[in-house]
Amino acid sequence: MPITFSTPSGFFEWSPAAWLRVTGPDALLFLQGQFSQDLRMLAVAAAGAEPAYGLWLTLKGKVEADGFVFRGEGADEFWIGSYFSRASVIRARLEGFIIADDVTIEDQTGAWAGITWVGEVPAAPPGVFAFTGRRGFPVSRDWVYRREPRAGRAGARLEAETVERARIAARMPAVPADAGPGDLPNEAGLDADAVSYTKGCYLGQEVMARLKAMGQVRRRLVRVTGTGSSPIALPAAVFAGERQVGEVRSAIADGAGGWLGLAMVSNLHVKADSELAFSAIGPASLRLLDAP
Repeated sequence: MPITFSTPSGFFEWSPAAWLRVTGPDALLFLQGQFSQDLRMLAVAAAGAEPAYGLWLTLKGKVEADGFVFRGEGADEFWIGSYFSRASVIRARLEGFIIADDVTIEDQTGAWAGITWVGEVPAAPPGVFAFTGRRGFPVSRDWVYRREPRAGRAGARLEAETVERARIAARMPAVPADAGPGDLPNEAGLDADAVSYTKGCYLGQEVMARLKAMGQVRRRLVRVTGTGSSPIALPAAVFAGERQVGEVRSAIADGAGGWLGLAMVSNLHVKADSELAFSAIGPASLRLLDAP
């Protein structure tokens, strides 16, 4: 079910949760063996090309972190950025698999800042990583740039709630809040954009191949809506009758007296018309906007 709301125009300033510089003669080959998305396109890409979006998975195929991988200026320089997955998590995950690889990973997160332009997007100045991110707006562009004094921004400043509402409405999971170490990419719909089934071996690839061949997952991340205040403590358990069938993981106010959220629910016990509540004895207060 599509969700319609007026699309704002303006900018949103943010700080990346991770911004890592990866260098060394083995950098590309090493990252290719760790990342769920195919990075071979970056071997021939110029600096400033669109990044690859993908996941860092566990051996069991569960989501540990997500991010974008960018081509740097040099032949052996790459950058990893993420909206929500922490730099310490990604760095520890990667460094745990460096054996004889000539690779260096530097955490430069504190030295970089981000801005999302929505609607009218200006031309990016030199030295800026400009790319089409995962914000959920029909027209938007992300920049990541070194922190330094800059001239005032032209346009309206967007609130964090506006950006979050667009993300949830577009069913774009935040990692690890909506899809984390207990979840498979396919359960959150991340397999469509973040997983390559043709690139060959990488950590978690065998599980992804089995899911591709054999098929079904037992849970789905879906959009839900409700009246009244959105749940304050997240994740919030969701019940169908006396059975817990999932949990709301993200939620944001959406108009007068209502809220919009993302919930991971069992597709064995939840149907499109299921009456859902926040307790086994509570009133039905949620409804699904997507089929589980």
